[in-house]
Amino acid sequence: MIRRGKKTYKKRGSRRCGGGSAKNRKGAGHRGGRGYAGSGKEKKQRYHMFLKMDPDHIGSRGFTRPQHLKETPSVINLGYLNNNLETLMEKGVASKKKSMITIDVSKLGVSKVLSRGTLTKKFSVKAEKFSEKARMKIEEMGGKAITGEEDV
Repeated sequence: MIRRGKKTYKKRGSRRCGGGSAKNRKGAGHRGGRGYAGSGKEKKQRYHMFLKMDPDHIGSRGFTRPQHLKETPSVINLGYLNNNLETLMEKGVASKKKSMITIDVSKLGVSKVLSRGTLTKKFSVKAEKFSEKARMKIEEMGGKAITGEEDV
């Protein structure tokens, strides 16, 4: 049979609109799920079109570690050591031996020294790790960057 218009338009205004008994389509069960649930291959097309995802993959990928389990290393910059030298001496973190100032940053609970800031004095810094730039800056000023079990 050839139709001039869509059948759905003809059904508009009637109570059932082609859905049979009124109770047939009233629940969420008729919908078949929420979102793209159960859409099969169609889901792949929709995700690719709207979300610009990989067309061969549906769903989430990988594993995200919970934030409370992530450990961020505690760091300190050379500029802070240079600017707060008096405070560090009072705390017992830094001490002066001859012309060199010795700082043990592990007493502050810091594991890594970074290079931001400028140095104006000779420092002998003891830490677990140094960035390459920080090590270079300390040694250019005539100081020492000491890691691990070496003596200060």
